[in-house]
Amino acid sequence: MNGVDIMGEAQAAGTETAIFAGGCFWCIESDFDHVPGVVETISGYSGGQTTENVTYKNHVAARHREVLKIKYDPSKISYDKLLDIFWRSVDPTDGGGQFCDRGHSYSTAVYALNDEQAKLAKASKAKLETSKALSAPIRTEIAQAGPFFAAEDYHQDYYQKNPVRYKYYRYSCGRDARVKQVWGNQAYSGINK
Repeated sequence: MNGVDIMGEAQAAGTETAIFAGGCFWCIESDFDHVPGVVETISGYSGGQTTENVTYKNHVAARHREVLKIKYDPSKISYDKLLDIFWRSVDPTDGGGQFCDRGHSYSTAVYALNDEQAKLAKASKAKLETSKALSAPIRTEIAQAGPFFAAEDYHQDYYQKNPVRYKYYRYSCGRDARVKQVWGNQAYSGINK
C-alpha cells in the first residue's frame, strides 16, 4: 500500500480531514463514528520511517502508530471540537502506549495536516496543560502529518464486524475505566454512544 494524498482527497469531497493516534485504532474508530459531523473514519498507520507497503505486520518496526483518519463536515463540527473530543477519549498522560497496549505504535499523537491544524493542536494542548484538568503532564506528540496508509480490510469497522470480540477486548484492556479515571465526568464528551 502506498501513502495517500490526504488533503487533496478531502478537499475534493467538501470535507476536511484530521488524523489522531489514540491507541488501538479499533477503539478510536468506534468512538469517532459516534461524533456528529464525522462523515467517515479509516483506521491506518502513519508517522513512521517508511513510505511504501506499510502493513499491520511491519508498521511497528518502521515506527508507525495506529491512527485514525477522520473526514468531517466543517459546517457541523470544527477541528477544535474534534481535538476536545480526542483528548477526552484517551489518556494523554501515558507516553508508553494506551491502556493494555504498550509501545510507540499505541502512543497518542495529533498529526497536523497544515499550519492551521498545528497551531490549533498546540493551543488546545497548552490550554489543557494550563487548566490543570489532568494530574500529570500531557505526553501526546503534536507533529506534521506524513503519508497515511489504510489498514487492512479486516481492521476497518472491526467493532461492527466482530462486536463480541471487540467489546471483550475494550473491556479487558481497561480503556473505558482508565479514561473515566483520568477525565471523570468529562470522559468521552462529544461522543454519542
